[in-house]
Amino acid sequence: MHLYRKVIPKIAREIVRTLNSKGDIMVDDGQLDEAELDLAAVMVEHCNQEDRISQEAKDAISRRGLPQERFQQVKKSLADARGVKLADDGIEEVINQMIEALFTSKNIAEVFAEDNVLRKFFKEVMVKYLSVDEDLDREARGRLKNLREGTVEWDIEYERTVAQLKRQKGLL
Repeated sequence: MHLYRKVIPKIAREIVRTLNSKGDIMVDDGQLDEAELDLAAVMVEHCNQEDRISQEAKDAISRRGLPQERFQQVKKSLADARGVKLADDGIEEVINQMIEALFTSKNIAEVFAEDNVLRKFFKEVMVKYLSVDEDLDREARGRLKNLREGTVEWDIEYERTVAQLKRQKGLL
C-alpha cells in the first residue's frame, strides 16, 4: 500500500469526524479542522521522509552507476539506515504516530477509546483509501488483455498504463 498525498485530507477527515461522532474522541466544534490537520501532518511527514529517501536512492544509483533494477534495494537500505519504515510497515508506523497525535493534540479535548480499538479503526480507514494500488493494477491488467504478461512489451505498456491511470485519478 502506498500513501498518496491526495488522499491524506480524506483519511484525516474521516478519522476525526467518525471518532468524534461515535464518542471515541471529544473535539470542540471549532477545532475539528485543526484536529484533522494534526493527523494529516503525521501522514505528510511520512510522505516527505519517503520522498527524501527515494531521491537519495536515485542519487546513489546515479553516483555509483548502478542499474535501475537496484533502486528498491538501495531505497530499502537507506530507509533501514535511517530507521524509516516503508510500505505496509510504514503504514503501521503512521497509524501508531497518528494515535499518539490524538493524545498529544491540543485540538482534541479527550480520547475515550482504547488504543487497540483506535488502531483497528485507523487500519480500516487506511486500507479503504490505500487500496488504490490494487485497483490500478486490476484496471491496467484489464486494459492489457491483448498482450502476454511477462513480455517486454507487456512490462512497458503496464508501466505506461498505470502512470496514465494515476494521472487521470489525480494521484501524481
